[in-house]
Amino acid sequence: MKPAKSTSPSVQHFGDYLREWRQRRRMSQLDLALEAEISTRHLSFLETGRSQPSREMVQLLAEKLDMPLRERNVMLAAAGFAPVYSERSLDDPAMQSMREAIDLVLKGHEPYPALAVDRHWSLVAANSALFSLVQGVDPALLKPPVNVLRLSVHPAGLARRIVNFSEWRDHLIARLHHQVNVTGDAVLASLIEELRAYPIPDAAKRSAAPRRDHTGIVVPLQLTTEEGVLTFFSTTTIFGTPVDVTLSEIAIEAFFPADPETAGALRRMDEKRQAAAGA
Repeated sequence: MKPAKSTSPSVQHFGDYLREWRQRRRMSQLDLALEAEISTRHLSFLETGRSQPSREMVQLLAEKLDMPLRERNVMLAAAGFAPVYSERSLDDPAMQSMREAIDLVLKGHEPYPALAVDRHWSLVAANSALFSLVQGVDPALLKPPVNVLRLSVHPAGLARRIVNFSEWRDHLIARLHHQVNVTGDAVLASLIEELRAYPIPDAAKRSAAPRRDHTGIVVPLQLTTEEGVLTFFSTTTIFGTPVDVTLSEIAIEAFFPADPETAGALRRMDEKRQAAAGA
């Protein structure tokens, strides 16, 4: 799997890019100067192009702005320096241990569903429990690259089986908004508009979730299956201290049963899956 190319807009001047990210972080020149322990005058000169930064200064400012590694490479290039952070495919031999770690986490989470996604929510890997839940969706949505958010709320995807569709879609859009604010990614911004445009399925309008209330604790995913309505909450895991762009953008979404009924149903589904595999 090859990582997607950067969607960051090309910039002509380091100072323009620096100002853009400072403003995205809602920091004044004084705020950033204090964080970086430099003078406001020097920061102003960097933004206007009156001063040229060293490689060390670019990296310092990128760190204080909490920029994603992909964008740090872009800012280094804007300042005339070579990128520092590698961007390898997960199929690269150097990434073998990381890929094995992902597969180990996914397999170890069974019989509960889990998946790994990249920065644009394209599916990287998933366990057997997850694939069992997406049976019956339009095969076109399962052709690589699979966007799991599109799969979730597309009318031909899981949408008609999500009992609390509006609540779940709003939750996904809120997460995307946060990602756009953090990364400035135009692809994610476009995905927000796509998800908003999907209609609420009639089945979701008619359904009433027969599960205990989780309001104020988590936003659940309530999904109709052959075992009845299953209710999940999710957690997100990322790699610690990555210095590779691809690895820094991988996230593992693990779904847990929100009630004993869902836990029991998932165990039964797993037993059926194993029995079918052994037949």
